[in-house]
Amino acid sequence: MPVSANPSFLEPAGLRVTVDRVLYQPQAATPVDRPHCFAYFISIHNDTEGPVTIKGRKWVVTNERGEVIAVEGDGVVGQSPFIQPGEKFSYNSFHLLDTRWAVAEGSYLGIDSLGRTVLTRIPRFEMTVPPQI
Repeated sequence: MPVSANPSFLEPAGLRVTVDRVLYQPQAATPVDRPHCFAYFISIHNDTEGPVTIKGRKWVVTNERGEVIAVEGDGVVGQSPFIQPGEKFSYNSFHLLDTRWAVAEGSYLGIDSLGRTVLTRIPRFEMTVPPQI
């Protein structure tokens, strides 16, 4: 289910995302054209009254040249997590970059217990290659 701008999506106050960690991974095997790997650790928190199933995601990555790459897809890391009230779903994944700096942000699209489409934003975070590398 691709995530797109749609004013009919609910943005419940209790559904939120935290970026728990971003780590530069210089030891990762990367393609020559995208040599910089950043692992990120995300948690989707459900502090609403009912369960939510995450069905899709959209990432927007802007590199230091100002180039924007949008990535949309179903689920989260191959799953459609069902998150009960008071629980969270945590995972990690990565971005490969061809520049030394970029920012990422986006959103997750889900379905609540009443069948309504809900949206929660992924906070903007930076990926910066350390100066000594």
